[in-house]
Amino acid sequence: MSEFFEKTFYGNTIAEWSIAFLIILGTFILAKAIYWLSGNIIKKITKKTKSKLDDLIIDKIEEPVILALVLGGIWYAVSYLNVSEGFAHFADKAFYVAFTFDVSWLVVRLVDSILVEYLSPLVKKTKGSLDDQLMPIVRKSLKALIWAMAIVIGLNNAGYDVGALLAGLGLGGLAFAMAAKDSVANLFGGVTVFMDKPFKIGDRIVIDGYDGTVFDMGLRSTKLRTLAGRTVTIPNKNFTEKYIENISSEPSRKMNITLGLNYETTPDDIKKGTEILKMINEKCEYTQNNCVVYFQSFGDFSLNISFTYYILSKPDYWFLAPNEINLQILQKFNQAGLDFAFPTQTILTQEIQSN
Repeated sequence: MSEFFEKTFYGNTIAEWSIAFLIILGTFILAKAIYWLSGNIIKKITKKTKSKLDDLIIDKIEEPVILALVLGGIWYAVSYLNVSEGFAHFADKAFYVAFTFDVSWLVVRLVDSILVEYLSPLVKKTKGSLDDQLMPIVRKSLKALIWAMAIVIGLNNAGYDVGALLAGLGLGGLAFAMAAKDSVANLFGGVTVFMDKPFKIGDRIVIDGYDGTVFDMGLRSTKLRTLAGRTVTIPNKNFTEKYIENISSEPSRKMNITLGLNYETTPDDIKKGTEILKMINEKCEYTQNNCVVYFQSFGDFSLNISFTYYILSKPDYWFLAPNEINLQILQKFNQAGLDFAFPTQTILTQEIQSN
């Protein structure tokens, strides 16, 4: 049996390969045990405390710590074997890079969760809307910064000359700038949106034929949810080149309709119709109290009454108000015996008498 374990494959005996395998297997078993311990014991203990911070920390460091343990076990198993110097050097570099990214993943999870748990509620309590719009940008920027630092540190730990790499990027700066000109334009477009504030998250806008509500704003693009429920992603540079109609910013929406009554309508009926329209507007919960009603004109086939009212600037009122107003007009005018006109023509013919 001992002779079997002393056989050599790829520079290592079967015993050495077995020990390396057992190290990796033991690492996975230990990682699984720690994961079970965290979920069934540690988390139950932290839930009993008043603070949410310990729950948050345990939840966010759980996976990165287990991944670090697995990486350490694999690295130790590889280092136990007799491998070539080149492979050992490569394995060390790979471990340093992987471990750096794992630590960065842990930091990103912690920072982002702390921002969401503690900073976001404070931002929502403020009166201004600028901090609400900047919050997603801050989160994304911090994540990008942490990952950028992770790449630099990982490459440096792996033995690469980061300074030379950064200097080399300067040689291709012009080509990079040409390739990234749209991204730069979108970046400046995003800055312009945050500075000029033509709209904010939650506003309904119309741009380039798209009508929707803004639900996400980033440095590169802004997302709208259209009235049909679809998501439209618009590059931020469009906001510096296109006209933007901010529907939510209007204090009220003006609606004008013309009601045509037939020519059999009396002056008293015209007055009655105008009073009905004023009463309908006054009782409607979706409109302002002020309205303009007057006998507008003598049409080709109708006596026209102009009715102008103003819809309150609140979500969904833009379609609830016309629906309520039109139904009330139809009902009240029918009850009052006021008939709407429709296109008619009266043809007069002259009888020709023969001698």
